[in-house]
Amino acid sequence: MSRKEFVTLLENNIWTLDRLADKLRLDRAEATGYPRQLLSILVRLHQGGRAMLKDIARREFVSAPNLCATFRKLEADGLVIRMVDENDRRNTWYGVSESGAKMAVVAIDLFRSGIERVFSNLSREDEASLTEALRTMHNIIKKVELNNA
Repeated sequence: MSRKEFVTLLENNIWTLDRLADKLRLDRAEATGYPRQLLSILVRLHQGGRAMLKDIARREFVSAPNLCATFRKLEADGLVIRMVDENDRRNTWYGVSESGAKMAVVAIDLFRSGIERVFSNLSREDEASLTEALRTMHNIIKKVELNNA
C-alpha cells in the first residue's frame, strides 16, 4: 500500500464516520429537544471535565462570543455551572451540573443505541473484523497522538 492510498483511505473513513456521527447526533437532538451542537458540548464537558470557554470554542471551531449564547442557554436550563477562576478572576470555567450530567448520559446512551441500530445487520464475521480493525486503528492513533503531543 502506498502513502497516497493510506491517506485516501483514512480521509474516506473520516468523512464516512463524520456523516454517521452527524446522523447519530441528530437522533439525539430529536430525542432530547436540544440542538446538536449544544448536546455535543454538554457531552464533551461531561466526559472531559470542566473547561474554559476559549478552549471549548477552539475545540468546537466556534468563536467564543458566539459560544456565550449557547452557554447562557445551558446555564439557564441548569445543565452547566459557571465558575470564576480563583487564581485569575478573568478566567471562567464551565462544567456540567448534576442535571447536565444526567442529560449527557442520556445523549451518550442514545448515541450508542444509534450505533447498535446502524450496525445491527452486520454478520458476526464482519462485526469481528470491524472490531479488530477499530481496535488496531485506536491503538495506532493513540501512539501517533502521544508522539505528536
